[in-house]
Amino acid sequence: MRTMHGYAGSILRVDLSTGVASAQPLAEDLVNAYIGGRGFGAYLVYREVPPGTDPLGPGNKLVVAAGPFSGVFLPSGSKTSFSAKSPATGLYGDSNIGGHLAGELKYAGYDAVVLEGRAPVPSYLFIEDDKVEVRPCEKLWGMGAIKTEKALKDELGDEFQIATIGPAGENMVVFACVNHDIGRQAGRCGMGAVMGSKNLKAIAVRGTKGVPVADMSALRKVAGEMFSALAANPALKVWQDQGLAQVTTWSNSIGALPTRNFRQNFYENADALSGERMRSDIHVRDKACFACPMATGKYCKASHRGESVFLEGPEYETTALIGSNCGLGSIEEVAYANYMCDELGLDTISAGNAVAFTMECFEHGIITKEDTGGIEARFGSLDAFVEIAKLIAARQGIGAPLSRGVRAAAAAWGGGSEDFAIQVKGLEWSGYESRGAPSMMLAYMTCDIGAHHNRAWSVTHDIAVGRNVIEGKAAKVVELQHVRPLFDCLGVCRLQWVELGLPLEYYARLYPAVTGRDDTWEDLLLKSERIWNLVRAFGVRERADFGRADDQPPRRFYTEPVPDGPLAGSRVTREDIDRLLDEYYDLRGWDRDGRPTVKTLERLGLADVAAELLAMGRIS
Repeated sequence: MRTMHGYAGSILRVDLSTGVASAQPLAEDLVNAYIGGRGFGAYLVYREVPPGTDPLGPGNKLVVAAGPFSGVFLPSGSKTSFSAKSPATGLYGDSNIGGHLAGELKYAGYDAVVLEGRAPVPSYLFIEDDKVEVRPCEKLWGMGAIKTEKALKDELGDEFQIATIGPAGENMVVFACVNHDIGRQAGRCGMGAVMGSKNLKAIAVRGTKGVPVADMSALRKVAGEMFSALAANPALKVWQDQGLAQVTTWSNSIGALPTRNFRQNFYENADALSGERMRSDIHVRDKACFACPMATGKYCKASHRGESVFLEGPEYETTALIGSNCGLGSIEEVAYANYMCDELGLDTISAGNAVAFTMECFEHGIITKEDTGGIEARFGSLDAFVEIAKLIAARQGIGAPLSRGVRAAAAAWGGGSEDFAIQVKGLEWSGYESRGAPSMMLAYMTCDIGAHHNRAWSVTHDIAVGRNVIEGKAAKVVELQHVRPLFDCLGVCRLQWVELGLPLEYYARLYPAVTGRDDTWEDLLLKSERIWNLVRAFGVRERADFGRADDQPPRRFYTEPVPDGPLAGSRVTREDIDRLLDEYYDLRGWDRDGRPTVKTLERLGLADVAAELLAMGRIS
């Protein structure tokens, strides 16, 4: 059998209902067409999860996948992708996580794990090289995510890499996350809820095998150049000092910091939430993912009402959505709320949105203390945040509608609350308010999984070419939507490229060195485009009405000008939104309702997908 350089060479399939596990060879065609990581997830979910499948039913499949760079000694080859049909959106969903899980999975001999069915009792998946077991763990059910990881490491040994869920995942909150490495999260799209629906509390992995590479000499050369370039970059020290927390001050200065449920994009108290205050007030020590020289992880200590906790974070997204968006007053308050979300197993982005939405509804009298169970749900209250988060995780009281996301909560509460639900496709908006950044708004609108920044972070492009310019911005979004997700396919962190300007040509050189394949960077981008269109096709296949209506921003962003701050008066008009979408769809080769055409799908090697959608009457 031909050695597949850069890959472990097999996919592990586990039927949780029966406990039966089997390994199958990694198909050459799958590697050639979908690269790894997110690409494997998108392909397997599309092919193996039938239309109409309940995201929280046993028929959904959870794919945990590494990429060819994962576990290889190069800058930050640390990424693992979790993919499934999303309970948050009802569409395809994925989320990636750093830390050390991906490498360990490959060292155990697997490029991906496909989980199906439902364990009859609360269980965890044990993987140690060729030994795979579904082990009962009733004693861990109900335990917080961080405590669960510690308990399993105490039982199995520190060398095991653990992914866990908290009570929110057990209770199938649609934005429950997967936790790893005491502070890393696959946060978006409800992958923790999918694990909970399968009675799966954790995944524990230990591997002792290696990952074959095609040209070790070339790998050492390119990786060495990359590490040297990063070490010589004067910005590296800032990132090592403050991590992603440093972004808060910058985001506030450009008018992009979500404030009080996105009513504003400038927070008057932002200095108290800054990276400097994180470093001076709560920082304990630094932490890095696998082979990462940036060490952006920050262990911190926070206290509230006599309780002291340790956590990794808060990073920027958490600070934005829990801090300024909920009006909290200090970085220590944000850190404590961060810890509570981590332990409960809640995505901090969606949780921050859900609580801020609740606070605005309370402010307008749409809900009252009778509805909240006596909670004074006011902006700025850490106590309110903590209590609402607990109710969400338990799906009790006011937390029950919120546990289904802000779109569902607005539908339940009515009273005009729909205007306060900041989401796209059912996924809550992440940390960049975009009324003064049309390309960034378009990136959120058209993101394949819902409102998330990681597919195309284009706010700097808006600044560079003009905040009010519309023309040409769709092209930048399409470009970034191919480049940035490609990192998730390769299994490597994008921060060195995004934040430290490491040239993409290094990654183009790494690919043949690791895999022995002769794909150019342009070839890889074409495969990324294929994956993007396959995910779009998933939505078209799933819902007869899926299309342009799903790519709309929150109403607030085109009806309410920014009230204050550096971009006071800014908004994007309905006409601007239509222009952006028209240009975007034309560049994508989609029709004006946002559906891929037969010609586009066939160009990308998806002729069978085109035939399926044609037969369903979904495209023409």
